Amino acid sequence: MRSLILFFAVLCFVVPVRAATSPVAGCAGGSVFEDRNGNGRTDAGEPGLAGIAISDGRTVERTDGDGRYRMSASADRPLFLLKPATHVLRERGNGLPDYWRGAGDGVASASDRNSVPRCRPFALAPFAASPERREALDVLLFGDPQVKSTADVGHFERDIIEPLMQGAAIDMGHRFNRFHFKGVAADLGLSLGDIVDDELSLYPDVIAATTRLGVPWLHVPGNHDLDLAAGTDAASLATFRHHFGPDTFAWEEPEATFVVLDDVIHLPGAQPGYIGGLRDDQFDFLDAYLATVPRNRLLVLALHIPLFDTGGRETFRAADRGRLFDLLAEFPKVLVLSAHSHVQQHVWHGAGAGWPGASPLHEYNVGATCGAFWSGAPDEVGVPDATMADGTPNGYARLRVTAGGDYSLAWHPARLEAGDPSRTQAMHLHAPRVLRRGAYPAWGVYANVFMGDAGTRVEYRVDGGPWQPMRRVEQPDPLLLAENARDDASDVLRGFDRSPEAKPSTHLWRGALPTDLGAGSHHVEVRAFDRWQGEQRAETSYRLEEFGG
Repeated sequence: MRSLILFFAVLCFVVPVRAATSPVAGCAGGSVFEDRNGNGRTDAGEPGLAGIAISDGRTVERTDGDGRYRMSASADRPLFLLKPATHVLRERGNGLPDYWRGAGDGVASASDRNSVPRCRPFALAPFAASPERREALDVLLFGDPQVKSTADVGHFERDIIEPLMQGAAIDMGHRFNRFHFKGVAADLGLSLGDIVDDELSLYPDVIAATTRLGVPWLHVPGNHDLDLAAGTDAASLATFRHHFGPDTFAWEEPEATFVVLDDVIHLPGAQPGYIGGLRDDQFDFLDAYLATVPRNRLLVLALHIPLFDTGGRETFRAADRGRLFDLLAEFPKVLVLSAHSHVQQHVWHGAGAGWPGASPLHEYNVGATCGAFWSGAPDEVGVPDATMADGTPNGYARLRVTAGGDYSLAWHPARLEAGDPSRTQAMHLHAPRVLRRGAYPAWGVYANVFMGDAGTRVEYRVDGGPWQPMRRVEQPDPLLLAENARDDASDVLRGFDRSPEAKPSTHLWRGALPTDLGAGSHHVEVRAFDRWQGEQRAETSYRLEEFGG
């Protein structure tokens, strides 16, 4: 557990800095300094920092010996500081990390207030790791929060944010009981696009909800974050950039380097109105920046649209994927994080997909925080079921990275039913309640292993007997099929929207249930061997009855 001394030090450091309200379009040149006392101002004894990378999304410049740079910012091309692993950043007024400069981020010169304003200085404080942080970098991953209304923002807060705060709260040992300190939920957070569902006016609400965690949070743009009336791809993220800054940037931690990429190409008038891909200026940035990235860290690419194609058509431009693969193949440890699909899956790109690396490239297509667009029957507090079409419950993922770049992943369902061993963090089970004793064994137990893939070993046993392999099947999850049937049978809507139609899952396993056992209840255990979390278990039961008995 992080020490309370560190917590209070962080609290003192992250006093918000509100952006200037200057009406100018941008700013020209500025400085980076070491903010040793955490007040956001350049004081005596606080030097400029040399060699800090600054970029406009195409080129990369380094600060000089006094911490100065010459690059300019504008509303359509914010400049950003590539946060070094040796330092941490202050917050902007809305709680997001203060790593970019755009419109309104200028400071007028004292000598000539009619000149183009200087960019507001970047304040960096020296990085100090807690004992836990020295073991691993802990990153929260949100795929598609995708709120479409203030009601959805409330679901997001109650279903995701507040449980995270409660889970990270510390027992103070006195009458105040438990208290959530800023930043204890994780070291970093990433939202992987579709922050909203075309309702861009909800950005401030989502930011306010997310920053309650007090975690430095980075945002990837998605296809539902576009200004749909924009006539060009270049203009399609104006609102996103106003709230979140650059659409493409990098962020460094001691254990990993994160590169965030806008990979949504807006195609006005087309159907669909976008395709996955990258722009030439993004490749210019990658060419300039990746050459400087240490090879002893994990390189993480965060984007929205998956690099693999779906639906039997080109959903990510093949030429861009090949060009990107050539750049990534030089790195020994790479992880790609994507979202967009509202299912959860692992894809291992190999030579057949054009990957030139020595070992397969892992892309984790992260399940949606909103699940199936905040749909389904609500629970007792009004939060929709939100199960995704592949049977994965909505929630969030955690990425942990150790020194040297090794990583592990885990999925965290938003809600677990207390006392139900058939629904765990790792999987849920579905089995019939009763079968006829002596019937042909045509019925089975199903295990939806949320982080599973074709290489996952899943086994089951009945009444403590020998473990037997379960067979991986690509078919709809029967648990969601049952929910579909309940929606079909209802004369009224059970929620704002019904649950999604179940589609074949890539992480579903089946084992036949024996019917030649004695009449009565029989105990079923399932174990899955997660490549990162080890053995995971769940259990259920079924009953055998004599017909007419």
